[in-house]
Amino acid sequence: MAIYIYLTSAPEALVASMLPPEGFGMYLSTGTKKLNKGQSIFFEVDLGKIEYLIDLEGLNKRCVAKEDGSPKSSVYLSVYKVLEILPLDSLKSLYLTTDNGHILELKKSTYDKSKEVFDALWLYQELCPVTPMVASGLPPSVFLKRLTDGSTPIVLPKLFFVDLKLGELATDPLRGSAEDLPYTNLGHLRDCLEILRGEYEKHMKTVQRIFSGLLLYRTIKSGFYVGAKDEMIFYRYPTMKELEDLNYEFFRAI
Repeated sequence: MAIYIYLTSAPEALVASMLPPEGFGMYLSTGTKKLNKGQSIFFEVDLGKIEYLIDLEGLNKRCVAKEDGSPKSSVYLSVYKVLEILPLDSLKSLYLTTDNGHILELKKSTYDKSKEVFDALWLYQELCPVTPMVASGLPPSVFLKRLTDGSTPIVLPKLFFVDLKLGELATDPLRGSAEDLPYTNLGHLRDCLEILRGEYEKHMKTVQRIFSGLLLYRTIKSGFYVGAKDEMIFYRYPTMKELEDLNYEFFRAI
């Protein structure tokens, strides 16, 4: 059986498995006996590009089929600074799972930085290695660079995050309609956005310090971003209409 390598975001871990992405996602979200239930987000990793980082001999001894011939579900290889040490070009597709095991694959997409909007506000959920929700006046590529290039007191080696819908709040935090936004404590969110709107030297404001671990897939705006400094990978998230046509079971589950 083939061996697959995955980077999970919560918890951050490098995991080997004999399960292909769809099976691994089902295993993470529902467990082996359907007693588990939880959302998961993970990357498939190109083993050929990280062989120098892992003990291949040990991997081949540990990641073997069970006595009954069934595949080994998971072998943990690392749980510390995983995203930091992995080369970005080793990341393949990104997979999202619902808590009942429906899976959506997102492939790498072209991202045009020249089309980024600078006169609106953004809402980001950071996913790895830190997890606050942050409001910002910076578009994705600039936000990523600001947090990873050493220009601020808080510096991250790499960052994986997703941008979330703000609707009318992106341009009018106080009076804009929030009818379709399911965020808790909308009053606090409006205040954070208004502070950014009024203080031009302030580019980021923490909205929520602790991530619940549940990402509302319907609130994703454009997609997921991972990288450092000027190097960024983008995984475009489909529109609701596209998602309905592309993966109806996933669409229904969210």
